[in-house]
Amino acid sequence: MLRVFQHHMVKRVAGAILIGLLVLVMTGPQGNGSEPTSGFTGSFSEHMSFFGFFTPPRWITFALLALVLSLLVMFAKYSHRAWRRAQESGAAAARAVASAAARVKYVRSRRSGRYSGYALLVLLGIFLPRIITSQSWQTNIVQLVAVYILLAIGLNVVTGFAGLLDLGFVAFYAIGAYTTAWVTGALPTSPPFGIHFNTFFAIPFAIILAMAFGVVLGIPTLRLRGDYLAIVTLGFGEIIFIFANNLYGITGGSTGTNQIPYLSVHLGPLKYLWGLTPQPYYYLTLAFIVLFLMIFSSLEHSRVGRAWVAIREDEVAAESLGIYPLKYKVMAFAIGAASAGFAGVITASQTLFVTPPTFSLSFSINILVLVIFGGMGSIAGVVVGGLVIQGFVVYMIQSPPAWYNPADLYMYLGALLIVMMIFRPAGLLPSRRRLREVTQVESGVARDQMLTHIGPHNRVEEEL
Repeated sequence: MLRVFQHHMVKRVAGAILIGLLVLVMTGPQGNGSEPTSGFTGSFSEHMSFFGFFTPPRWITFALLALVLSLLVMFAKYSHRAWRRAQESGAAAARAVASAAARVKYVRSRRSGRYSGYALLVLLGIFLPRIITSQSWQTNIVQLVAVYILLAIGLNVVTGFAGLLDLGFVAFYAIGAYTTAWVTGALPTSPPFGIHFNTFFAIPFAIILAMAFGVVLGIPTLRLRGDYLAIVTLGFGEIIFIFANNLYGITGGSTGTNQIPYLSVHLGPLKYLWGLTPQPYYYLTLAFIVLFLMIFSSLEHSRVGRAWVAIREDEVAAESLGIYPLKYKVMAFAIGAASAGFAGVITASQTLFVTPPTFSLSFSINILVLVIFGGMGSIAGVVVGGLVIQGFVVYMIQSPPAWYNPADLYMYLGALLIVMMIFRPAGLLPSRRRLREVTQVESGVARDQMLTHIGPHNRVEEEL
């Protein structure tokens, strides 16, 4: 009897049913103060339409869906095994598929192929407002997708490249937003040099000031490691939040700033006002996303990027090789803060005012989730993770299903992250290095058994 329950098929079916029951309770009715368990019992007792054919109790519908899902997963797995056996036996179809996969891999490995793919993605981003014409959709895409991607690729430099757990990254976002209000004269304190600058010129001020705060935070605190560093960065985020919320004479306090002018450009004959429509903000944000991706990608493959990876893997060993950890950690904090500073400018100029509740701890956690979900250390993975999760958020805001409760949004995202960590711990689109590390750990290869060999150009590389 015990062997039956230990069979892998029984485990898969039971796991799928448990997940289905979890979703059943998550999507069920809410409880109330007089009957605290009514939400739980109602999740099972209420009736639900099964694709319009009949209306059984909700638990039957979810149990059937879970059973079908588990059968599909098993079918896909056995189909994959059959394909592998056919490939090993030399079947013509399998050879054709393997040849096609090899060609795709060859195209991806060539610089021209990669650049062509990047160009197609950029063109898709450019024409997206022509496809999604609703202004409410476009506004949410800027504020809830594009801005989050900017923040995620900045945090990926700190957490993914250098391996530093930063729980207060939202502080740099707040610095960028309040800097915009400061230089445009929207704060109680006077602007720099007594001049009310154009909002567009707040961009360099915000980026430089955010990077400066990254250096100021990094020099005294980045001598710490692990959990201690996470606690310090968490405290930095809370200090900035309390500072913005309580200093009415400087930041406007909890009531927020005065109205911030629209973004505009007045350079000789070139005059343009962003105004209320979201499209100009979208294109400006897209341009800076592409710019930051190019800069961070170049840094990843540079000497600085290799130093970050060495510090992330073993700081003591990196220091013994002549790498000064504090220098490169401070660089990671400052460079990652640059994109957060610009994101603050976009938010402040589009919403026309800044309030402290925008920069809470949950915001930092949300950005960290995007990095983990997409793949730590993977620039493409972080972008894809931001598109998937924040695209889902925008869809649930714009076209919510009948059963959806906005208060349950983070419950769904949490469940999605748990499932992701179980089935794909390296992330949705992980970097090759991190995927190799996870694969070696799962296969039982010890760290000291990960052999190295001398690769091209006399570089020591990890063996694949």
